[in-house]
Amino acid sequence: MLLENKKIAIIGGGPGGLTLARLLELKGLNVKVFERDLNKDARVQGSPLDLHEDSGLAAISKAGLLDEFKKNYMPGADRMQIINEEAEVFFSDHDGKPEENFGHEHFRPEISRGALRKILLESLQPKTVVWNSHFISMEPKDEGWLIYFKNGNSEYADLVIAADGANSKIRPYITDIKAFYSGITMLEGTIYNASATAPKMNSLLRGGKIMAFGKSKNLLMGQKGDDEIGFYASFRTDEKWAENSGLDYSDKSQLLAWFKKEYPEWSTIWHELFEGAAMPFIPRPIYCMPLDQNWKSMPNVTMLGDAAHVMPPFAGEGVNMAMRDALELSELLTSDKTIHEAITVYENNMRLRASEIARESLQNGERMHSENALETMLGFFGSH
Repeated sequence: MLLENKKIAIIGGGPGGLTLARLLELKGLNVKVFERDLNKDARVQGSPLDLHEDSGLAAISKAGLLDEFKKNYMPGADRMQIINEEAEVFFSDHDGKPEENFGHEHFRPEISRGALRKILLESLQPKTVVWNSHFISMEPKDEGWLIYFKNGNSEYADLVIAADGANSKIRPYITDIKAFYSGITMLEGTIYNASATAPKMNSLLRGGKIMAFGKSKNLLMGQKGDDEIGFYASFRTDEKWAENSGLDYSDKSQLLAWFKKEYPEWSTIWHELFEGAAMPFIPRPIYCMPLDQNWKSMPNVTMLGDAAHVMPPFAGEGVNMAMRDALELSELLTSDKTIHEAITVYENNMRLRASEIARESLQNGERMHSENALETMLGFFGSH
């Protein structure tokens, strides 16, 4: 194994980076994860993640963590309802979907991001994660890279792997290809103590997920851990909407007034989301890497997850793609191939796989934001 006695630096401590670190450590390799957060408790965790049998769960199993995952996932949180602007239910799998079905190709158990991160962190060797390591730049040195961090520290690595998300600072060292705007923006809100703060929404949700469709506009929501609800208003708009909307995203009354104006056909029951949400809301313009992106592989740096192939969330594949990247990259790097050969094979396969899923995500986004989105999505789920 050509990585023996080599230093591997993973930049970014999200699910993809931590999964890769775990898989490489199981092979006895020298891995460090450099994470910009001050410590393991610094980050506010987002919406839950649904892991898929052939990607996220496959990586968890290979990492020897499936039993821990089963202890921490959220039974029933994968159940879904499709409803209209009046909160009328047109589709529900709550009564027919088993609570646990591990091993079935369509079972997608949900787990909170915080719980998944904790499982992965606790699986690593002490001091694998170097906190407060905000990547600034790197330069070639010997056969590898000298990496500089905001805190003034620097580290040498023979191999650098970017797991630092959609706004990766390492991606430009590999390619100058940039993501394009999908035409859709999502406005994210979170409700804490939902059973008391938003009882109607909490009851409607039933511990699972809701996709509410109107004409070109959606509300997407899901159960989070600890009696929390995460939700998104999702709509077509121009790329600079977040900057030019004139909204103060910390002003609850402004956000409610915006919803009433922009979603005029929607029932007043939805107002509870905006009345009960914690401030601030977070606008998220949705981007996607070009489906035909290509670059010449380098011998000592590569990338995974959103750094490599950010895409819309409308196929539920983001974290699963990152964890499958980690699984495939770890297997190639610990094969009998040279490091450069391993990276080349990995990147070729990863680009093809990501392009297919990104196309599906874009198509789903078009369906979900069409004039007849409710009928379209009912037909889509009915056929599946």
